[in-house]
Amino acid sequence: MNLRNLSLGVLSACLAVLGACNQSTNKTTTTTTMKDSITYGQLPADSAFEKTIDGKQTHLYVLKNKNGMQAAITNYGGRLVSLLVPDSSGKMIDVSVGIGSVDGYVKATERYYGGTIGRYGNRIAKGHFSLDGKQYTLFINNAPNTLHGGKKGYQDVVWDAKKLNDQTLELTYLSKDMEEGFPGNLQIKVTYSLTDDNAFKCSYEATTDKTTIVNLTNHAYFNLNGEGSGTILNHLVQFNADNYTPVDSTLIPTGKIETVKGTPFDFTKPATIGARINDVNEQLKNGHGYDHNFVLNKHDGTQPIATVKGDKSGIVMEIYTEEPGLQFYSGNFMQGKNIMKYGDKDDYRTAFAMETQHYPDSPNKPQFPSTVLKPGQTYKTQSIYKFKTK
Repeated sequence: MNLRNLSLGVLSACLAVLGACNQSTNKTTTTTTMKDSITYGQLPADSAFEKTIDGKQTHLYVLKNKNGMQAAITNYGGRLVSLLVPDSSGKMIDVSVGIGSVDGYVKATERYYGGTIGRYGNRIAKGHFSLDGKQYTLFINNAPNTLHGGKKGYQDVVWDAKKLNDQTLELTYLSKDMEEGFPGNLQIKVTYSLTDDNAFKCSYEATTDKTTIVNLTNHAYFNLNGEGSGTILNHLVQFNADNYTPVDSTLIPTGKIETVKGTPFDFTKPATIGARINDVNEQLKNGHGYDHNFVLNKHDGTQPIATVKGDKSGIVMEIYTEEPGLQFYSGNFMQGKNIMKYGDKDDYRTAFAMETQHYPDSPNKPQFPSTVLKPGQTYKTQSIYKFKTK
């Protein structure tokens, strides 16, 4: 589908049509998809994302740079819904896999599509950690561990949103003391923006009034051939990471940092995602594929820490970050149970995630980089997903 000339109004209206369709659950009629509804454009803009949750209003915000690249973000969970970038022929491709309405996200069996993740991205072993001699207990939502902030992480809250200009959206949220078991009132600001060199920039900032732990990220699901285009196993991947953190059977790091050399985790030279994903390997078995943290060689934001190329589109995504780790997830738990915004299902391994972050379970692994934030300090980090073609 050629979306080159898709305007903000058309995009919002198309999402609205899908949202209206999703609300009709007891009918046997054929579902109208966003693909089908491109020509309609009759419903009120943003209607599929207009909802009151926890007493706060949700919306859809569309950013656009001078090259026509577009990002659609909802303040429900700070979610990246859509990301339109040009392929090798100049056609606009939606590389972010998402759902077409707030109701769809609320009801989804997969909680994290495109969401802003916190207070602690990734897993904390058995839902426990100690800080300043005090033991804290979290909700176990990924037994036997806590995942992505607990029962109600930041992907399920309504953020306050301010569109600063056509290319920038600012999201703020006050995570109150002991919310989901984490100490401290954490004041968070996340800024998502599109740059004129076709990059999606994620900037995170937070302060606290009590010593706490923080690990924020975005859980975008990507398919560089476009949402609904099939498997991601033929995407070509390269990481600037000589080491990774092996995990146990519950996906908690063992605490060791091991070389990728001679393993299926060696992406120091380009390889497809699927090249070794079915190798007989204990770590691949534990993760049901790739669901591991890679220890980045350099992470000062000046050079790509990862490069991914879509085999069909020719779209290349370069990732820059100031974080020490990159969680690579190959869509192992996608089960085709959710309808995405163009009417396709989220089938097994039809999207991947690359979450820039600190290492999993760092609060229980003193040898890992610290995630502790104290009063008077400012948590500040930035990650960039830049797109081009070859």
